[in-house]
Amino acid sequence: MEILAVVVFVGAYVLIVTERIHRVAAALGGAAIMLAAGVVGAEEAFFSEETGIDWNVIFLLLGMMIIVGVLRETGVFEFLAIWSAKKARGQPFRVMVTFVVLTAVASALLDNVTTVLLVAPVTLLVCLRLGVPPVPFLIAEILACNIGGAATLIGDPPNIIIASRADLSFNDFVFNMGPIVVLLLIVYLGMCRFLFRKAFVYDEARVAQVMSLNEKDAIRDRVLLIKAGAVLLLVMIGFVLHSALDTEVSVIALLGAGLLVAIAGLSPKEYLGEVELPTLAFFAGLFIMVGALIEVGVIGSLSTLVTEATGGNLLLATMLLLVVSAVLSGIVDNIPYVATMAPLVATLAEDTGNPGNVLWWALALGADLGGNATIVGASANVVVVGIAERNGYHISFLEFFKYGAVVALITVALSAPYLWLRYFVFA
Repeated sequence: MEILAVVVFVGAYVLIVTERIHRVAAALGGAAIMLAAGVVGAEEAFFSEETGIDWNVIFLLLGMMIIVGVLRETGVFEFLAIWSAKKARGQPFRVMVTFVVLTAVASALLDNVTTVLLVAPVTLLVCLRLGVPPVPFLIAEILACNIGGAATLIGDPPNIIIASRADLSFNDFVFNMGPIVVLLLIVYLGMCRFLFRKAFVYDEARVAQVMSLNEKDAIRDRVLLIKAGAVLLLVMIGFVLHSALDTEVSVIALLGAGLLVAIAGLSPKEYLGEVELPTLAFFAGLFIMVGALIEVGVIGSLSTLVTEATGGNLLLATMLLLVVSAVLSGIVDNIPYVATMAPLVATLAEDTGNPGNVLWWALALGADLGGNATIVGASANVVVVGIAERNGYHISFLEFFKYGAVVALITVALSAPYLWLRYFVFA
């Protein structure tokens, strides 16, 4: 079963990378083979917390997609697009910097999936107005999202898993992850100038046209905007307080979506238009395939090899955990990877003493930043690729990889000396 699971997963992954068939078909096909061959059964695929579909992720996405669908009907995205373009004086690099910073900060305060659902539609509209290619801007935002989300407990789903397992607070994440995330964001802004330089096309005629627009005219339904804004604010507060409320973020998102639908007075066709069913299906297939690898012990064996290879050396364990987490999170989604790795890190922490919780920070940084390497590395990546495709813009696996891998490599490389200096040299 182990060999079959690996062959099916690798085969599906190759199809996703080469785009021989659509990524949704590859993921669902791989999941179907896993189920048909008995590698996993219905119980393991649909109901197990360790190997099944992560329904919290699926329903978080569904709830936020519905909220975004209602917001779109108000015209607020057009308002933000015109406003941000005018503030940046229509200059593409300034626009990118604006969105990168906005995305990173919002990802820390919310979660990265919610952030990209809100920012991506605005980005598409800005790029359309300015006549610049939107794909580089969307990729830049994805990468910023995963960097910024690493700063807080709620910013990236793997952080929630780590916090629960290690009994870490919101303030623990801000104090330990915040400084390096700020540094990485500054470095990343400099990288954007070089990585995406071909996208900074300045069209004076289009800029002049945008500067002449009145963004207030874009708002089509002010009453609905107030209703949707109030519900979104409540959802954001719920995300921040979800640990104290002992409520999953998916439940908060669904409650917000249900409340907004009830008071919006829209038809289902209007607010369900933003639901990315292919994205949700892709996640389901990916979760089942990764769950199959967990079920047969493949990921567990790899993780055990990592922990045993350290020989009790805390510094070696920290660096190895950082690097391996970054690599594996780029291959499989970082959520199931962290869920699998967390118990092993807990055992390693007991054996080494884990001063300053350095092993947990190494796992978080490796998983969050390594998720930038590929399309399937993090939830936000898949969501934005789906939004782009739905609007007629294709982001291939390799196109994303040539940017994401560079950013992941440099940010992880900078994280290593941070961990060494803070927790070993100046501890």
